[in-house]
Amino acid sequence: MEILLGHSPDPDDAFMFYGLARGLVDPGPYRFVHQMQDIETLNRRALDGELHVTAVSVHAWAHLTDRYALFACGASMGDGYGPMLVARPGLDLAAAKRRVVAVPGTLTSAYLALRLAIGEFEHAVVPFDEIPGRVAAGEFDSGLLIHEGQLTYQREGLALLLDLGVWWGEQTGGLPLPLGANAGRRDLGPERLSELNRILRASIRYGLEHREEAVAYALGFGRGLDEALADRFVGMYVNDLTLDFGERGREAVRLFLERGHAAGLLPGPVAPEFIE
Repeated sequence: MEILLGHSPDPDDAFMFYGLARGLVDPGPYRFVHQMQDIETLNRRALDGELHVTAVSVHAWAHLTDRYALFACGASMGDGYGPMLVARPGLDLAAAKRRVVAVPGTLTSAYLALRLAIGEFEHAVVPFDEIPGRVAAGEFDSGLLIHEGQLTYQREGLALLLDLGVWWGEQTGGLPLPLGANAGRRDLGPERLSELNRILRASIRYGLEHREEAVAYALGFGRGLDEALADRFVGMYVNDLTLDFGERGREAVRLFLERGHAAGLLPGPVAPEFIE
């Protein structure tokens, strides 16, 4: 069976799917067709149910619960760090809230976290990899960074206004900030979804157990990263929580979506369940 597998063209997703992409783990009875697009595009495609299995923002999944189930593996969690609001030096957070913020998409978890942190603000959706340069050029007053921009923004002369992973940890007694997840289309059925979760988990485990070669592969997807920074970035977002959300991760997802709903930012209450 052909499985359309969507994930982002960035180092952490590349690391996760290295085993599958290179035929180093058993794909079972499936032929995986990798479709690499930015996370907001994948979120939007998931709204239409186009992909069998896909990376999604945890925020986006709250709009997809009838169509997609969350896998227990594949989480990207900001454990004491996360998406960052940055600006040119001289602009503080209070001023940034009153001006246009460049964001990587309104279905991203970063966007939901920023809304929870600072309330309403005017925004413009900009491709994630263009945000640092366009803020540095003065096109936008501030920008919300995801992916490797969190490690490279200072090269653009930008200053940190708010680290949402730090903020979330302070709000929740140290829980990680839920960002990305893997999800499978419910019409595949429980047995097949469980099997797909096992295969994806095997790919993640292969990368973690063959870190050097997997990082070398992931480096090809890192914009502006050298090997050391790529290794650091992968370590931030592919770890034990990626193999399984665990109790902390599950509680973090529950609370994140609960607070999003309480703030009127989600279509309804969400009780997350995870395909084991």
